[in-house]
Amino acid sequence: MLVQKIHHVAYRCKDAKETVEWYQKHLGMKFVLAIAENEVPSTKAPDPYMHIFMDAGDGNILAFFELPGQAPMGRDENTPNWVQHLALKVDSYQDLIDTKARLEAEGISVVGPTDHTIFKSIYFFDPNGHRLELAWDCGTPKMMQMLDEVKWDMINEWDKTKRAPKHAAWMHDGSMSS
Repeated sequence: MLVQKIHHVAYRCKDAKETVEWYQKHLGMKFVLAIAENEVPSTKAPDPYMHIFMDAGDGNILAFFELPGQAPMGRDENTPNWVQHLALKVDSYQDLIDTKARLEAEGISVVGPTDHTIFKSIYFFDPNGHRLELAWDCGTPKMMQMLDEVKWDMINEWDKTKRAPKHAAWMHDGSMSS
């Protein structure tokens, strides 16, 4: 396989320092690197930026760019808020409950826990408007095997109909308890 892992995922931020402090405080991420230039290395465009890197655990890096010379941040208005998000794995259901309580105590609105059968999660927004999800995996090997067995049938049916296939309806109809 060519790709070994994700090197980093980069998003735009409104304020680099605020973003570092928020991710440290609320998600315990360590600030690992800052790179700043007045010219974009790849394009040579004059565009000052601050590029910050946060440790998201296990060698995963979450990065942000502050771009003071660009128009204010926006979002794709044709995409619902719930679609574009970053899901981060946590170790336990208790981590979800504890983090939800801490975030809400800081005035941050949290949705969930939401039961997705193979994982449970909470959702909230960072100060830049990026939707974050904390997810705890709880699927059984049997559930994962069942999903693996129907993935191609599902994608092929979706490709033809653009309607939700029913091959894994058990995930949402209650016919299999998690």
